[in-house]
Amino acid sequence: MRKIDTPNGKIAVHESAGDGPPIVLIHGNSASARAFAKQLDGPLGARFRLVAIDLPGHGASDDATDPSLYTLRGHAQAVRAAVDALGLAQAHFVGWSLGGHIALEMAPGLPEAKGFLIFGAPPLSLPPAMAEAFLPNPAMNFGFAPSFERAQGAAYVASFFAPEFADVGPTFLEDALRTDGRARAGLPASFAPGASLDEVEVVRELKAPLAILHGAKEQLVNDAWFATLAMPTLWRGAVQTIPDAGHAPQWETPAAFDALVTAFVAETA
Repeated sequence: MRKIDTPNGKIAVHESAGDGPPIVLIHGNSASARAFAKQLDGPLGARFRLVAIDLPGHGASDDATDPSLYTLRGHAQAVRAAVDALGLAQAHFVGWSLGGHIALEMAPGLPEAKGFLIFGAPPLSLPPAMAEAFLPNPAMNFGFAPSFERAQGAAYVASFFAPEFADVGPTFLEDALRTDGRARAGLPASFAPGASLDEVEVVRELKAPLAILHGAKEQLVNDAWFATLAMPTLWRGAVQTIPDAGHAPQWETPAAFDALVTAFVAETA
């Protein structure tokens, strides 16, 4: 792990041992690079150069020097600073949940990227059609709360997984409780006019390959939303559904997740 200076403070970057093609991993709201531990420390990380970034106010990164940058655009600027420092503009980019939205915010400025893979991140219009893109889960509200108690954090984390999934481990709750609450509270500002890109337009105009994965047992994302979008570069021409996963297939079903990432990289290299 190393720390890199960005416009919003120092952020932590975690790399796997592999020396294959680089893949940048961007985690979700109130999480950290540890959400990708099964990839960083597993077969995928042994094969590829995985670079997982802790967003400002998350994980081992510093809290924001300017809390007004706790937005999609601000996070994208921080991630881009790390990408530039490490020479990763031609990598594949994988974004989970908030990380997927950040990847789409970055995409037009990364014309040499090999491709973008997102999951748990339905592309949003401006203003966002939240009721159509997401399922009515009350835990969603905790993702924008400036603070929450341990029980609320546990409810938020539980929404990441299929209802019957039991092997969550402690790191997701630890990361949720560690997150700077201002990072959650600042996210709605992303949807003010001109504050971020229209992701529906981004995927419609995208030139690079776009993969979308979806857990069949999602508690947060409405898969019906994808059918309303024009996505001409969609990998394999369809959203790739992972049968036994919820919002976090990289943790719940790592073998299936890793196989899709490996295939996407191989087919778009």
